[in-house]
Amino acid sequence: MTQRMIAVCIAAPLLLVLAVVALAVPLPYAYESPGPTYNILGTDQNDSELVQVDGHRVYRDDGQLRFTTVRTSPYGEKLTLGEALSKWLNPDDAVIPYDIAHPPTVTAQEEESQGAVDMVTSQDNAIAVALEEMGTQVPKRIQVAAVTDGLPAASKLQVHDIFVSADGKKVTSAQDVVDAVTSHQAGDPVHLVVLRDGRRLTVDVAPKEVDGEPRIGVTVGIGYVFPFDISINVDPTIGGPSAGLMFSLAVYDTLTPGSLTGGHAIAGTGEIEPDGSVGPIGGIQQKIAAADDAGVELFFVPPDNCEDVKGLDPDLKLVKADTMHDARIALQDFASGHDDDLPHC
Repeated sequence: MTQRMIAVCIAAPLLLVLAVVALAVPLPYAYESPGPTYNILGTDQNDSELVQVDGHRVYRDDGQLRFTTVRTSPYGEKLTLGEALSKWLNPDDAVIPYDIAHPPTVTAQEEESQGAVDMVTSQDNAIAVALEEMGTQVPKRIQVAAVTDGLPAASKLQVHDIFVSADGKKVTSAQDVVDAVTSHQAGDPVHLVVLRDGRRLTVDVAPKEVDGEPRIGVTVGIGYVFPFDISINVDPTIGGPSAGLMFSLAVYDTLTPGSLTGGHAIAGTGEIEPDGSVGPIGGIQQKIAAADDAGVELFFVPPDNCEDVKGLDPDLKLVKADTMHDARIALQDFASGHDDDLPHC
């Protein structure tokens, strides 16, 4: 055997081992893939309507208003070279820097908590915008957006509790609650009055010291006083604000006569702001792919995401939605067959 052949015999297994190791080493990348879509006008696994209303007539129809989701690499899991190449070769997937998917300054618990807060805020904004689109004024208030397990408020306050006063002073801003809590030492109760399901409750919560500061364990946000009971019951493990536009359209469709969809399958995405405007979201290409696979005919795109959809050629119509009102009008035009001039990117 020649020296060259001996060298090849030695080197080949080493190169194979190096290749296997290289393919298995975690890289600083994560992925985004199309997730499931959910018809908000439909029912859950227990056959209960996702949009629940008590105190107002409802109008159910057989159309679909779907919100879309994205699967992202779990917290702490980075792609190997082999996995990254596999995802990169799939046109519906995206490979992104891990620190974009999971910022290094945010813990897994904080990430989950923020997702839950965003979902609560999204649903409340969506309901308020839908009611105001119907001509109903909805007063804004300061509410509990999230409660942290293991801290004092967990046994005293609930999500959607409306703050009336803190230490005898009327609450008009989130800062009023923060100032009341931070004015107390750990163990010295804050005197709170809240509205829960229309009932006025008095609650004393003693702060606990966390990182050198008094904390009761609540996230405070904008809430509303609705004229009747209405809720959107989606899987609680789904977080984030991106379903806001579709929530709002679904609530409006449920509370008004006729079918907003005309029996069609509609999807979309976009964070809904209190003024009805539609904000940008992430993973829109994956959401469009999921909607396309679900047989959706029209997909609403936030205006600031228009650049992200250039070059896409799905089987569904892509319609720009600057506001919930614009989306509603576009949807009515589409359902009635007047879809030649729908807004687009």
